[in-house]
Amino acid sequence: VQLVESGGGSVQAGGSLRLSCAASGFTFDQHSVAWFRQAPGKAREAVSCLSSDGTAYYSDSVEDRFTITIDDAKKTVMLQMDSLSPEDTAIYTCASLGGYLVYYDWNRDYEYDTWGQGIQVTVSS
Repeated sequence: VQLVESGGGSVQAGGSLRLSCAASGFTFDQHSVAWFRQAPGKAREAVSCLSSDGTAYYSDSVEDRFTITIDDAKKTVMLQMDSLSPEDTAIYTCASLGGYLVYYDWNRDYEYDTWGQGIQVTVSS
């Protein structure tokens, strides 16, 4: 059971990237899946979550710029990131939980029990 991220890289400010988090050995059916990020010298930050009931949550810093979706097979969760800025530069990691998360706990990293390795996103000015 593992999560595998892909799609990171370097982009100029104002550009877009699409991250993918693929489930290996299981599916995301009845799972909540989130993206966290950590910039150098900063604490890990919750970015977005797609709860098992289909509700999407976003941090204030990415609201209206990022979109989280899941494929029909429930094997891959995507994070579409638009209007990127240098402040979005970080290592992005996906995490999942076999359960339901709501508005007050989706951003707590200790709620998640499976984590990917992380992928670098660099936005240059």
